[in-house]
Amino acid sequence: MRNNPNRLGAQSDHPLQGSAIDRGRPLQFRLDGRLISGFVGDTVLSAVLASGIGSAGKRGGVPLALSARHAPAITFAALLRDPQRTLPMERTPATEGAEYLTLGRRQKSGALARLLWLGSESLGLDLNQADPLPRPWLGMQGEPGPQIDLVVVGGGVAGMAAALAAARHGLRVVLIEATPRLGGNARLFGTQEGEETPDHNIARLIESIGKADAITVLTGAEVFGLRPGVVRLHQVEMRDGTPAGRVIDIRAPRIVLATGALERLPVFPGNRLPGVVGTLEAFELAHHYGVWAGLSALFATSSSPAYRLAMLAEDAGIAVPRIIDSRPRPQSRFIEFSKAYGITLAPGTIAASAAPAPKRQGLMARPQLAMDGFSRPEPSLMVDRLITCGGWQPDLTLWHMAGGESGWNATYARLEPLSGPPGIALAGSAAGWFTSRACLASGDDAVDALLGRDRHPVDDLLIDPLYETPDGAAPIGDLPEDGGQPAFLDSGRHYLERPRPVRSRWPGWLPFAPRPTGWSLADTPQPLAIADIAAGVQLGAIPAASAGIVAQERVAMVGIAGENNGEPRRSTTPLPLPPPYLVGRYQGAELWVVVPDEKRVLEPGTLIHANPDATDPLRAIGVVVRSINGTAVALVTGTTGQTVSAREPGRATGIRLLAPYRDGMDLAAALGGGAGAP
Repeated sequence: MRNNPNRLGAQSDHPLQGSAIDRGRPLQFRLDGRLISGFVGDTVLSAVLASGIGSAGKRGGVPLALSARHAPAITFAALLRDPQRTLPMERTPATEGAEYLTLGRRQKSGALARLLWLGSESLGLDLNQADPLPRPWLGMQGEPGPQIDLVVVGGGVAGMAAALAAARHGLRVVLIEATPRLGGNARLFGTQEGEETPDHNIARLIESIGKADAITVLTGAEVFGLRPGVVRLHQVEMRDGTPAGRVIDIRAPRIVLATGALERLPVFPGNRLPGVVGTLEAFELAHHYGVWAGLSALFATSSSPAYRLAMLAEDAGIAVPRIIDSRPRPQSRFIEFSKAYGITLAPGTIAASAAPAPKRQGLMARPQLAMDGFSRPEPSLMVDRLITCGGWQPDLTLWHMAGGESGWNATYARLEPLSGPPGIALAGSAAGWFTSRACLASGDDAVDALLGRDRHPVDDLLIDPLYETPDGAAPIGDLPEDGGQPAFLDSGRHYLERPRPVRSRWPGWLPFAPRPTGWSLADTPQPLAIADIAAGVQLGAIPAASAGIVAQERVAMVGIAGENNGEPRRSTTPLPLPPPYLVGRYQGAELWVVVPDEKRVLEPGTLIHANPDATDPLRAIGVVVRSINGTAVALVTGTTGQTVSAREPGRATGIRLLAPYRDGMDLAAALGGGAGAP
């Protein structure tokens, strides 16, 4: 389509043709007054990306890419004042004639600014705000869900296998998948010898689920809150041809988390510019929606599946000038196939930095040879797109939220699950399994574990490293320079950056020259995503031994009300409080109502220190565990009236221990009718 510059042409039976869209049924809708063209089967996000819009907005003057993990919520123009009607752009089906507005503040207002961004490749959002991409449903109470025996979170092969296993044992099951369809990400990874193809596996499992009356499937449904016995999710469903959202609480004594793995973002300056995209997201956009920006792509990876996408891109007419691989001597069947395609391969090479190309036409990517202790910059390449892959981190977000433990595996440079709360089990890549065969078997095993049945070992038969090199650690590129592009730790809604070196006017050899201050992620006030923590370990900002503890402490918690014996639901604090994994973490700590010395909101996950000079997360004396109507509750060691310190980027904020917290207490009275309240 003329209005879809980033849409690949239809190719019969090609994996990147856009299997979810019907090219014979075009549609149009408006977003912020801009006319967007797409097809039936598109999401709002895929249609927007296909139309040539690749940036969500700017942060610190730098444009950041629009993606499934970094997209604003939207609302119908006629319902702007109703936050309960907001929808996620990445999960909302595109519909004919809809008129949407994005949530979030724009960088400039006025008629002239509106004319400028209407024709731009950006949504024009101001990402410098405290909450630039709000999702109002995160603060909503859930309506009661169906009465069931087991919830499965994640509709990939492991989650589908778990749902079928539970149904065979006579359990009523709800299977929850965040994307609009079942299947997960198995198609990117291919198969090993003797395994079914991913397409065959997925089709067989979906057909079996369709025949199982005991399984209820919820697609377009993202779980954002979990504790033992209950999950809270936001679902987008079609009501009379119009997308609508709802928040649901589903209570079940057994929960299987088959949440898969997150793709790590290599850390280098410019790693979130428009045009930089992860391998998995690039594959999913092209496979389901036929969306691909530009005509050339450089691949920078530490994992072999990126080679498969490079070959598929070549088949679709995309020029691949080079694949750079941080591993010094990688071996893989995909690599051998890529050589047969004639693609230039550069092992032992990383993406050192990226910057907008002259006249903003694509990217200037600078590779760097970094092998066996030797480093050498390579000539920059101008490409339309930079496809990155920093390896895979099991998605343990909900696991940590429920109180599950994890630890750092230095061999694979990732956090892996340890023990967890009763009634919750992991399956698939989230449990650390690699092969399709193991992921399928782990679904059955997770159900057996929850039912107390005899368990059978899960065989994860990996190809010998001589023939299939394991993933490398996420590559780390150049240090960001003053005035240059920032280097982010992750590609999601958090904006944690690798610090820029502070220049001193004194030579470093002088005894009185100031020494660089240590960097600690304890300085960040917001909750940490698991990929932030993994990157922090690699960069030395989090000790490897404490990574699991930090992941539990800093996860974004969501309050879910307890049982209310049939009474009307009311807003309550999450139960239990404090979370069980924090019990005993801080010696002598109790729950306190705390207030800052200045007007601001203390985010859950903010570490508390005895004084403003302390930054070591292992020496923290407490942590903010809840924010109730803007008032912070912390688990901290101290006495009434004591002043302690909360860390935020670059500085410390004094906070006062106002009164011991008790469940159901009148916070307004504790604050003295508002005195000291943020």
